Amino acid sequence: MAHLPFKNVLLSKFDAQLIERLELRPVDLPLNREIENPGSRIDNLFFLEEGMASMTTTFSDGGQVEVALAGAEAVLGASVLMGTKLSLNRVFMQVPGHGYSVRAAVAAVEFRRCEMFQDLTLRYLQAQFIQSAQTAGCNARHSLEQRLARWLLLCADRNGGRNLPFSHECIADMLGARRTSVTVAAGVFKAQGLIEYSRGSIHLLDIEGLEAQACECYSVVRNHLADFAEYDAGTGCSPLRPDPVLS
Repeated sequence: MAHLPFKNVLLSKFDAQLIERLELRPVDLPLNREIENPGSRIDNLFFLEEGMASMTTTFSDGGQVEVALAGAEAVLGASVLMGTKLSLNRVFMQVPGHGYSVRAAVAAVEFRRCEMFQDLTLRYLQAQFIQSAQTAGCNARHSLEQRLARWLLLCADRNGGRNLPFSHECIADMLGARRTSVTVAAGVFKAQGLIEYSRGSIHLLDIEGLEAQACECYSVVRNHLADFAEYDAGTGCSPLRPDPVLS
């Protein structure tokens, strides 16, 4: 495969030889495409080029709450490289798009080279963990209005625009809130001139105003994702070698 001008943050950092070894396969990612399901094997990793995915924790009653968002910064399914046998989360496309898939077995071989692929994959997994931890704290401590503003801004950052194709019911599902409560909070933002909405669609009018309404959790996640992939070849690990004393 030719070294294309990738939109995905990680792929854009990889050299042509690494891209060739990964055996990338273009893949369409329509709305609601399942990337991972709880209890299922992870056979492929996905690098998003366009679109947005949600990672949720699901419950026995069928409910779910979002724990992380992913866009063009992401490699999905990478937990399999850390020893995950079966997925613990649901990961699905909230906004349709496209990207590239890599067979987990191929990614594992590259990961064991202990070079750039391993380093940047681990950095993304750390960023995903930070987002999930911040989301848990946010859901426990901050008001619904703050959480809604945070979520809308994070979605806009990954959607590449101010038009978001979400209903109040969908947002309530992701935030773990009642739909009526989300409608009230959205109505407050609409009255303040921050957003407009119609059935199944939200338009962000005032990004700075939303940032003022959001808690610090938005900036924590945004700022960490802004530079997580800044790679210094001199800081990468070296492949494991036998201990000369023991060999």
